Amino acid sequence: MTQPLVSEFGPIRGFLWPIHSHELKKIVPLLLMLFLICFNYTVLRNMKDAVVVTASGAEVIPFIKVWVMLPIAVLITYFFTKLADRYSHEQVFYIIMTSFLVFYAVFAFIIYPQRDTLHLHQAADLVEGYLPTGFRGLISMFRYWSFTAFYVISEMWSNIIFSVLFWGFANEITKIEEARRFYGVLSVGSNLSSIVAGQAAIYISRVEGFNPNLPFGNDPWEQSMMILVLAIIVSGIGSMLVFRWMNKNVLTDKTFAPLHTAPKSLKKKKKLSVKESFAYLSKSKYLLYIAIIVVSYNLVINLIEVVWKDQVKELYPSPADFNVYMNNLASIIGVVSTFMAFFTAHVINRLGWTKTALITPIVMAITCGGFFSFLLFQDHLAGIALTLTGFTPLAFSVCFGFAQNCLSKAAKFSVFDATKEMAFIPLDPELKLKGKAAIDGVGSRLGKSGGSLIHQSLLVLFGSFSGSAPYVAAILLSVIVLWISATRSLGKQFNELTQTELVPEPILGATKQPVIA
Repeated sequence: MTQPLVSEFGPIRGFLWPIHSHELKKIVPLLLMLFLICFNYTVLRNMKDAVVVTASGAEVIPFIKVWVMLPIAVLITYFFTKLADRYSHEQVFYIIMTSFLVFYAVFAFIIYPQRDTLHLHQAADLVEGYLPTGFRGLISMFRYWSFTAFYVISEMWSNIIFSVLFWGFANEITKIEEARRFYGVLSVGSNLSSIVAGQAAIYISRVEGFNPNLPFGNDPWEQSMMILVLAIIVSGIGSMLVFRWMNKNVLTDKTFAPLHTAPKSLKKKKKLSVKESFAYLSKSKYLLYIAIIVVSYNLVINLIEVVWKDQVKELYPSPADFNVYMNNLASIIGVVSTFMAFFTAHVINRLGWTKTALITPIVMAITCGGFFSFLLFQDHLAGIALTLTGFTPLAFSVCFGFAQNCLSKAAKFSVFDATKEMAFIPLDPELKLKGKAAIDGVGSRLGKSGGSLIHQSLLVLFGSFSGSAPYVAAILLSVIVLWISATRSLGKQFNELTQTELVPEPILGATKQPVIA
């Protein structure tokens, strides 16, 4: 066990703010950057669902994730790798961030107002007459091609901006000893951002009526979406300014000199292509275990979320109402995750990496089991539920999925992200950069695309999500078992790599103790 934080900071500060005064210049800008990036992440995550699901139905999501999102993820990862080979990490951050913000502006203010003219309704209607019902999602993907593009690029914000750029930067400037204290605090910051973003989006989406004083928008929802995109652009620019200030005023200290010279030394080495990065994953058991964990999480959450979002769309068919509902969920997730995040550093410190990392798959197993139990036996439980709660079967199912989504996402944002990012820190700088880009940029997409392929196959066979639910549940159970096994194996290797570095300095005469993962 590591030394308790209480003995180092005192009971209150060790719980709320286990940060030394000389570390403020590093942690405060990181917190602000993370807050702004997570604000955009929350707004985009819910807005993309509102745009796509209310127009096409949730059955379009599996087709988007396989036929559009996976190829785009590979292309963006390739583009990122080439940029990383040619430019500094700081320049790559600006280029990628600006590209994303420009796309959102073009979609909201140019493409979306002309959506009826640009969308391929006639061609889609023609094709729809020749294909079975199970291909309805595929047709909708092409019919509303601009919504599909917005969905994909919004989803990429999570993988490229949040996971690769921000966490890659945080991992580069954070030591293992700092990470066990910093990452719990950062988790709190990201969760608070989700709460603020959710409430801001709810307020904007609930504005009644069309405002003729605004110089944009043709209807209330269109105006709300444009205002949200403006908030995204301002937040993105703010994160770049903080990043710039940090590079100019914080990372110039002599303490960070090795971090600044690392990219120069990497340029002298043979650069890895995307293909070679994946070859690294296959040769390194350590990276392979991380990849399995990331793919498993995304596979599980994708399989269950698509079924649940289909039910939410039935209950809230309006895009504004759908967006309000999803942002309410985001705010509640933020509250629960914030509560859990306060304990993240202490849980990692006391239980070790392995037991902490196992929390997420265990929570997913329990919540998914509950959700599918109700979904599969809702005909038998509907009467009891209506009598006891007054909810219709659809409303009760949506509420149960709401609870499942809340608990699983809270576990993900509090302990899963922290333990996953810690796992990258002991790696060689080049392996860390390219391995992380491959895992977060494409590996997560493989998990979601794998789930989408499963949904596509089952939709073609059974024609609906309800008919395929038993098979989805069985696949989920198998993936979670693999996830738990990979986590335990990774924990053993992580302990071997970090045992020396994580041993704390003696405090008040305490002796050094080995870390138990």
